[in-house]
Amino acid sequence: MNGKRPPVASVHGVVAAAHPMAAQAGARILREGGNAFDAIAATAAALNVGEPFMSGLAGMGMATMYVAKEKRVRTLDFITKVPFKLPVERFKERDDLARGPLACSTPGNLAGWCTLVKTYGTKPLKDVFRPAIELARDGIVLTDFNEDKFMEGARELKKYKAFYDDWNKNYAFGKGKVKAGQVLKQTDLAKTYEAIVKDGPDHLYKGALGKAFLAHMKKLGGVLTQADFDAVKPEWLEPVGADYRGMTVYTLPPPCEGFQYLLTLRILDGFDLGRLERNGVEHLDIVYRAIRLAAAARIEHNNPSPKKLKELLSDGFVAKLRKRVADGKPIDAPTEQWVEPKPIDERKEHTTSFSAADRDGNVVCITQSLGAGFGGGVVIPGTGVCSNNFLYWGEINPKGTNYMRPGGPLALPMAPSVGLRKGKPVLALGTPGSYGICQTQTQTMVQLVDFGLPIQDAIEAPRARLWDGKRVQVEGRVRPEVVDALKARGHDAEHYVPWTMSVGGMHGITIDPSSGAMTGGCDPRRDGYVATA
Repeated sequence: MNGKRPPVASVHGVVAAAHPMAAQAGARILREGGNAFDAIAATAAALNVGEPFMSGLAGMGMATMYVAKEKRVRTLDFITKVPFKLPVERFKERDDLARGPLACSTPGNLAGWCTLVKTYGTKPLKDVFRPAIELARDGIVLTDFNEDKFMEGARELKKYKAFYDDWNKNYAFGKGKVKAGQVLKQTDLAKTYEAIVKDGPDHLYKGALGKAFLAHMKKLGGVLTQADFDAVKPEWLEPVGADYRGMTVYTLPPPCEGFQYLLTLRILDGFDLGRLERNGVEHLDIVYRAIRLAAAARIEHNNPSPKKLKELLSDGFVAKLRKRVADGKPIDAPTEQWVEPKPIDERKEHTTSFSAADRDGNVVCITQSLGAGFGGGVVIPGTGVCSNNFLYWGEINPKGTNYMRPGGPLALPMAPSVGLRKGKPVLALGTPGSYGICQTQTQTMVQLVDFGLPIQDAIEAPRARLWDGKRVQVEGRVRPEVVDALKARGHDAEHYVPWTMSVGGMHGITIDPSSGAMTGGCDPRRDGYVATA
């Protein structure tokens, strides 16, 4: 009657993800007695089937979680190292690493999922991966969004003759095209998951799948070796947190670049945004200025030491940035990855973020990816597994603060987050969007906390993507006169389309600590969906 989606809530458990079947896969595990850690792994594996252009077992990711029995927040980093034999000095342009075998870094997702289940789950892998196996074997009905992304992949990958045919056979019926309503079966991927159930993650890192992966990459000219696979070990890291309006927000520490998100929140905590007109010029001007300053600080101090990170989040440093936000002078600063000015790169990154919460109080948020759409585009024949292209997102400019060194860390801008009030989890929030991730999560947090919107409304609220310099793409649901006023204040603001994936595809869960009610939110910019136990 009121034209709004009804809230999707439960006291038994909630999963919010970017594909309906994946959210339902996680909720099914909860209904079958599993916990949030089992559910998040089941959701991840099902996303490999339902949105293989966004993520898969050969990708990488990060998780932030609240572990109820330990009463603490933990983070798990399954971003792998730069390959030991990567000839980084050979590459002169980012596009040299756009697709193919040299763009691929070591798979980390499968190790991460299995570590979560082994450490905190209650179900065996055969139960956790059963929904994904069934989806892959029975097939998924392609949506309009699937059609768009599969066809985008076909257009982009057709020029790579060495590996396009394998991709085409696996994802496009061997015809180079798909249509919404078709049923896509991935029987090779189903067999791969069945082998993982039998052999565990060693099927990839030490077994037959890994041997096939490495052999095919070598045949195409890649440099991955068994040593890279042997070095894969998801890392439990102490979270880094920042207070915002009485909520302590946690994400991963460096080399993760999510500290930009926390720094932005620290800056904004000094402004009374809630008294301003929501989506008005004062609100948006302050938020955009804070985002740009925090991004510049991240670029200048990427992968900071613990001592440096403490300084960046300190009252003194934050006070200087708040003063700069308040002075009203235009801010011209980078937001992406380069120290030196570079042409704007609007390559459509493809990442996914999803969350799960259970009746015992466990909360998990994962952000993971293949890099670009279908990653490196290399499908390992007979396995249904698609490679990543994460090395495209590292720096090849030795002057950069994230310059790739063989065997070294790969810093990425993911920021899966969990928020606590008075020691209890109240929020899981994450989004894809490359260097827009920390921007999107900040904007949604303001809608959620400062303006009091429910999680679904906060996610649907108009957002913006800030690019290097002064450029801002503002979703077209913001009034034109507001965008004009932003221009007058020094923002190179564009009144953009009403809805765009440039501002991410956010999913999250809020928890009422008094009643235990869990409410999910999903992003209509993708095939977002919330399912309950």
